[in-house]
Amino acid sequence: MKKLIAPSVLAADFANLQRDSEMLNKSEADWFHIDIMDGVFVPNISFGMPVLKTIGEHAKKPLDVHLMIVDPDRYIETFADLNAAVLTVHYEACTHLHRSLQKIKSCGMKAGVALNPHTPVHLLSDIIQDIDVVCLMSVNPGFGGQSFIENTYAKVKALKQLIIEKGASTLIEIDGGVTDQNAKALTDAGADVLVAGSFVFKSDNPTETIARLKAL
Repeated sequence: MKKLIAPSVLAADFANLQRDSEMLNKSEADWFHIDIMDGVFVPNISFGMPVLKTIGEHAKKPLDVHLMIVDPDRYIETFADLNAAVLTVHYEACTHLHRSLQKIKSCGMKAGVALNPHTPVHLLSDIIQDIDVVCLMSVNPGFGGQSFIENTYAKVKALKQLIIEKGASTLIEIDGGVTDQNAKALTDAGADVLVAGSFVFKSDNPTETIARLKAL
């Protein structure tokens, strides 16, 4: 499949969210990637439900919602009501991950699992067939603009091997430090979805930057 580009709205201009949402609608971006942070699971707070609702009113592409929060099960139905297409929870935040994934799917969303940089992919071995998207954090979660962690390439390859061995159809998403310098190497390693925040929104021409990432 052709790789998907999911610009991270966390790096957008919060005073001009409608403008930036309309830019993404007109661009070659495939998903809107939206980080929800609670200041507990990660040392930062991002937008909550009202802002997500507003983004959803303008977005014409699927909402890829990444929960960086403790006890995400409390909010699964809420995010379904806010039209999330993909809902990703952190492996490290879920005591009963299988139950969380089944709940997400029962609400009509694709189920994602995110792994922090220190979490090995083999921990997903028993559940990979229940996961629609695995989001590999290629920076420590919480803040945009961080440097890419080089070990991510090895994790992508290991995860791709696991998916093939288990006969799963799981997509591999990379979140953090994605630029035109590493995008091709990541997709060559097996990545399907690239999340790019600062690289897109801080560029002189975000639409052009998205097109360049898509073409690599």
